[in-house]
Amino acid sequence: MQAIVYHNYGSPDMLNMEEVQKPAPKEGEILVKVVAASTAAGDWHLLRADPFLVRFMYGLLKPKYKILGSDVAGRVEAVGRNVTHFQPGDEVFGDLSLSGFGAFAEYVTAPEQALALKPTNLTFEEAAAVPVSAVTALLGLREGKIQAGQKVLINGASGGVGTFAVQIAKAFGAEVTAVCSTGKVELVRSLGAHHVIDYTKEDFTQNGQQYDLILAANGYRPLSAYQRALTPQGIYVMTGGSIGQMFEAMLLGSWRSKKGGQKMGNILAKPSQKDLLFIKELIEAGKVTPVIDRRYPLSGVPDAIRYVEAGHAKGKVVITVAQNDKA
Repeated sequence: MQAIVYHNYGSPDMLNMEEVQKPAPKEGEILVKVVAASTAAGDWHLLRADPFLVRFMYGLLKPKYKILGSDVAGRVEAVGRNVTHFQPGDEVFGDLSLSGFGAFAEYVTAPEQALALKPTNLTFEEAAAVPVSAVTALLGLREGKIQAGQKVLINGASGGVGTFAVQIAKAFGAEVTAVCSTGKVELVRSLGAHHVIDYTKEDFTQNGQQYDLILAANGYRPLSAYQRALTPQGIYVMTGGSIGQMFEAMLLGSWRSKKGGQKMGNILAKPSQKDLLFIKELIEAGKVTPVIDRRYPLSGVPDAIRYVEAGHAKGKVVITVAQNDKA
């Protein structure tokens, strides 16, 4: 089978299309014929081993896993022993980040708990845009103890996580303020945000408004600025952004949190079949819709990762693996 493979850490130039052995499902695993995948910031972080901590988790000198790609959507080709919830022909989607990645290939195996039946109202490409970003957004909002009627601000609202966060927060009944750049205001407004702030024209940390929950999906602001924009009992949760911001949230968040008052921190999202099924329900109810910016063929994975790494994607960037497969 064809796959995008890398043998050394570095730039997207390290990625090459190669012929590799088609995997076979082990006990409890499913073989998926990949129809579509999508890219995320995690792909270029793994590719570049940035931050350096990546090497201690995924291979000190060379990458442990040679094929990137967490988000996947496709059809079940075969099942291993003791698989109980899926059968050949099922249309599935899921997150492979705890099972060795591998979505940038024509076939991939995964434990059945990493997958769920694809939402009936989505194409494979749309479904591939969902798992990592949507579950990350959900976990961030839950960490912020989101409730109906709260004022919630999403910083970085036009990216992969942000576009889902706006919609999920609204589905929870929150009053949503979205922060993005000028060219993305209409997109974010179309997702249902009650208020949209163009950060090139207004600084939400300086306008006097305060929020019960701030989800930082992208875009840098110092923690002191975020604190200014929180209510006395408000919660700040960081789900994405620069490496510096991540470490700032990890190291200084608890110190800046006020006893009995504001809380500041970050999450490291983990895939969950239960959470994926919750997102599936929201999608099938018409409350959440994935946003796709660009589509690339499997051979275009290096260009797709370059585009995502540049940080200007509106929503998700999708890889179409099976070009002629019916969606």
